[in-house]
Amino acid sequence: MTAQQIADVQAYLKKRFGVENLTVKPRKVEDSVEVYLNDEILGLLYIDDEDKDDVSYDLNISILQQDLDEM
Repeated sequence: MTAQQIADVQAYLKKRFGVENLTVKPRKVEDSVEVYLNDEILGLLYIDDEDKDDVSYDLNISILQQDLDEM
């Protein structure tokens, strides 16, 4: 993902979720980025840009049963 795509996705997620402490960080793999909330990884966001006219992003959030039990 380009720096501009990362910035756009980060701005969108902050607005959509109503949080300011969300950051999107690049990975070594170019097809995805890491999404953090309060410096804790929330999930991975993948870009689907095979069709240049129809780009989409998929956010994958894993929730561990351990985390649910701690709630």
